[in-house]
Amino acid sequence: MKPEEPKLKKVVNAADGLSLGISIVVAILIGVGIGLGLQKLTGIMWTLWIGVFIGVGAAISNVYKAYAKQKSSLDELANDPRYKYKAGYKDDEDEDEKY
Repeated sequence: MKPEEPKLKKVVNAADGLSLGISIVVAILIGVGIGLGLQKLTGIMWTLWIGVFIGVGAAISNVYKAYAKQKSSLDELANDPRYKYKAGYKDDEDEDEKY
């Protein structure tokens, strides 16, 4: 008997894929909001750019975290013995020595 998958599993997996794009946009928008708040608080025009740089930095951080999570997941699969290829593997150096 095959175990049943949760009804919303496909939706959760799709939302996980979309979350990176949404988090980039949200991080930049929050950074712009911080910059606008600093601008209104201080009255200096260039403080908006501080917020923009904070938002872009947060977006880059989110991309790196997603990359690290995906890489660790793929490394687990690479180390899984079910996916290793063992039979009949020849080294390229062995073929060069024959000639």
